[in-house]
Amino acid sequence: MLEGMMRVTVAQQVQVRAVAWDDPEAVWLRNAMTAEIVPRYADRAASMPLPAGMAVQPAELVYAGVAYRGDRGVGHIALRHLPGSPARPRQQATGDNPAGPSELEIKRMFVTASVRGQGIGRLLLSAAENVAAAAGAQRVVLQTGDRQPEAAALYESAGYTRIPIFAPYLTLPYSLCFEKRLSNS
Repeated sequence: MLEGMMRVTVAQQVQVRAVAWDDPEAVWLRNAMTAEIVPRYADRAASMPLPAGMAVQPAELVYAGVAYRGDRGVGHIALRHLPGSPARPRQQATGDNPAGPSELEIKRMFVTASVRGQGIGRLLLSAAENVAAAAGAQRVVLQTGDRQPEAAALYESAGYTRIPIFAPYLTLPYSLCFEKRLSNS
């Protein structure tokens, strides 16, 4: 019980804010993510080069968010249009937001080690899901690797389900891909 109360208290002290892709705190967090993840897959790097389309391009970016505890960034998430995915007509009686993407991809999700397990990852996912739903997306998708079981566990516990590997990750057989359907009522 105390652990649950502590988790709520920590999450309440954190705010997720939209930031520019080149925001210094966002860049620092993405670099910290890279420094942590690259060694996990170092033995595969030479035999499996990363596919084109894996990196986020500015034109694809829908949202970048940083979780702040006070003035310190402790987590990052981005949302992008999948490379090559067309926008779809949105069926809405009000006529608001007549076109939007059918799906968006979560990228560069990261929480610093010092605050993991405190609900910050869920706050980041929720922020991205809210942006995606407001944009008219019917689902969000994401990819992680088989050497990131903690990430896979978070996604599954947050309502994401496994799906087949999707482009641009088709050449990475160790990919774990997930989706979450959104309600856009």
